[in-house]
Amino acid sequence: MSGANETKITDIKINPNNLYREESFTDLSSATIRRLTPIKVDCSVDESREAIYAGITQLMTPNGAIPLQCIIEGAKNLSEAAEKLPAAIEKAVQQMIAEAKEMQRQESSRIVVPGR
Repeated sequence: MSGANETKITDIKINPNNLYREESFTDLSSATIRRLTPIKVDCSVDESREAIYAGITQLMTPNGAIPLQCIIEGAKNLSEAAEKLPAAIEKAVQQMIAEAKEMQRQESSRIVVPGR
């Protein structure tokens, strides 16, 4: 039996005021850049909002590939997004490393109680 406040996956609602058209651009070797163009519900471009550029790549580790996605801040077009992608990836990698170190620090500082 489900509770009165339980949300079902089928309760998803799309916000018609926050729609984007997605386009992908790739060099087929290193990375993909996604451009999210804001649109209105009639599919016309929403000029009141800026396009969002995101970078996608994979980091190769001894345990396999790790997918990495980041927002490319300040890019106004595809050329700028391609130019800013390496710095955005580096920032995302550094953030991921910092988060992993923090999780490791928290785990190592846990008090272990015998019998639990």
